[in-house]
Amino acid sequence: MSSAADASTDQIGVGIVEALEKELAGALLGSEVSGSDVWVRVDRAAWRRAVACCRDGLGFNYFTFLSGIDWKADTDLAGEKLWDPNPPGRGDQAPGEGWGTGLAGGDSRFQVMARLQRVPGSVGVTLKADLDEGEPRVDSIVELFRGADWHERETWEMYGFVFDGHPGLRHIYLPTEFEGFPLRKDFPLLAREVKPWPGLVDVEPMPGEPEGGEGPDAEAGAES
Repeated sequence: MSSAADASTDQIGVGIVEALEKELAGALLGSEVSGSDVWVRVDRAAWRRAVACCRDGLGFNYFTFLSGIDWKADTDLAGEKLWDPNPPGRGDQAPGEGWGTGLAGGDSRFQVMARLQRVPGSVGVTLKADLDEGEPRVDSIVELFRGADWHERETWEMYGFVFDGHPGLRHIYLPTEFEGFPLRKDFPLLAREVKPWPGLVDVEPMPGEPEGGEGPDAEAGAES
């Protein structure tokens, strides 16, 4: 792509940021532009308003996804996992060490994010907001994009983020009595060693194999 074309696509992204900055009146906390692709971080109180502005004022008519992220760092695999509220800049980190709080920055461990597109066209915006660690909650955007219903339910189930105004937060994958949030970095995965996973307790023998798993292969191994 020529430098003139690069400048043109950059201007599209800059224009999106400027329009949001004007509409949100100080609630835009960070942004990053890469051509026509834009990342914007907004105050969580302005979350729904930012999505509405993108849809109604900027032509982002296609909802792609909504999810959450836990930036808690695995600094000690054998012990406590710690979250660094002031991570080093991306340029100071070696590959594989993480990316702080990502594009457009962040001030909290938990963030919610949503991706919108202009259709037709290839312009995209990713909106994100910092959530309170003790009580992560934000307004639902289901009234703006019906497709967000399933995504908000999944994020509630896996991260524990509450979406105020959602028509019915209920489990998709997990039983109702399940405790904890599997996609949080501090979820105790070692529980699988304390309580064996279903299916590993009662293992049926293969056809032709006697009970106890001592089939022809096991006998051959014993004789060798």
